[in-house]
Amino acid sequence: MKTRHLILAAILACAALPACARGKADACVPVVRDAWIRLVPGGMPMHAGFARIDNPCNVAFTVTGVSSDAYGSASLHESTLVNGISRMRELPRMVLPAHGNLELKPGGMHLMLMDPKKPLKAGDRVVLRFDAGKGRSINGDFVVRAGN
Repeated sequence: MKTRHLILAAILACAALPACARGKADACVPVVRDAWIRLVPGGMPMHAGFARIDNPCNVAFTVTGVSSDAYGSASLHESTLVNGISRMRELPRMVLPAHGNLELKPGGMHLMLMDPKKPLKAGDRVVLRFDAGKGRSINGDFVVRAGN
């Protein structure tokens, strides 16, 4: 009888280990740092967002979209220089490698934020959501800066 209880306890302990490991992996999330939004001079209805996103996790994090209650629409973009001409294109996704980072910066990958729902001024704060599918997302707290 005692042996049966020991075997059952061992089986239950082994079965629980993968669940514990999954729980820890799910708890690990990337972190948005140094996040800011550039206002465009002249009150244009578009802004650009920049940040650094660090991924301390053991798995990659793929951003499939971005959204905010403060904007009518938001999207991932990348600026590149092709034959001396600056070009911008929308990105369907951004992959944040395990133990890596992505930098959203002027002249590179960035966020296009269209149709602000209310006027924004330098110093305001806006939350942006980076969606990763399957109900997963991370938030970034962005500070608004005057455009240069």
